[in-house]
Amino acid sequence: MVFVALGFLGALLPLVPTTIFLILAAGCFARSSPRLEAWLLDHPKFGPTLRAWREDGAIGPRAKMMACSGMTLGYALFWWSARPTLLLELTVGLMMAGCAAFILSRPAPRSQKGQ
Repeated sequence: MVFVALGFLGALLPLVPTTIFLILAAGCFARSSPRLEAWLLDHPKFGPTLRAWREDGAIGPRAKMMACSGMTLGYALFWWSARPTLLLELTVGLMMAGCAAFILSRPAPRSQKGQ
């Protein structure tokens, strides 16, 4: 339930992730409460994204763009506010680039292929 609360909070607040918390909640509910798992997977707003991830490991183009944009903004704010050493700057940059590469390498959901 904590992951659901964090996910719904993320839907309302900018820069707070939504989907990852709901994916975690669905995974927990799969093992503890089939009723709540079905509620999440059938949710009109979040269900299609959760089902696409579960079935194909898929991320939609809009979500990819928003995730990569958020990482870019986060890195820029980190660089501007922290003035990190070169080693820290490169380490954080490489970690974020790795995360972005993973996100961009995910397939599109079946419902969006060919569009």
